[in-house]
Amino acid sequence: MSDKTISAAEPQRGRHQVNIASLLAEFYASASTLATFEEVTECPPIYSQLLDHHSHMTVTLEVFHKDEVDVVVHRSRSILNSGESVWQNDPLLKTDARLAIAERTVKYSREITLVTQKTRKVVQYGLVRLDPAALGREVWLEIASGEIPLGRVLIKHNVLRSVERYQLWKVTPGVALASLLKTAPGETVYGRTALIRCNDQPAIELIEIVR
Repeated sequence: MSDKTISAAEPQRGRHQVNIASLLAEFYASASTLATFEEVTECPPIYSQLLDHHSHMTVTLEVFHKDEVDVVVHRSRSILNSGESVWQNDPLLKTDARLAIAERTVKYSREITLVTQKTRKVVQYGLVRLDPAALGREVWLEIASGEIPLGRVLIKHNVLRSVERYQLWKVTPGVALASLLKTAPGETVYGRTALIRCNDQPAIELIEIVR
């Protein structure tokens, strides 16, 4: 395992590499507020089962926990076609208001958790950045509604897609991640960065961290 720790100034290392520092900067001026990330080459077995693959995390978590998961959007940011940046920090914002914003969105990022339907256990934290134009209007609007996990939307609409797992990360939660993931500050968890291509185009960048 390496002992590499990311910083907000870390450059992208390859043309198609998911830049974790850039993703974190969508919501955190200091990455350590969320967590400290150390890149590793492998995870403990149970985390490897959950993370070290090229499949949707929605499907993987539902199989592992034997329960479907719901998405909770904690906050999101839309860059509109006018250049305006619109923050949506209210999980209860009405669907029609979200869709009105979505119709003008050219870049979108959001911070989410996935929770099991039966026990309401938080099983994943996620930070997502996507290109609406790469998804098609119907798919994008359903994602923007914040009511269905992203992976399930793509599967439902049979979008031609591939999931590419990039780095694996040993994660030490800061105050923000500990609160969102319902874990203790300093308790070690693991995560990954990933890219989803839709119709062979880079469409969705992800940080996914599991308990």
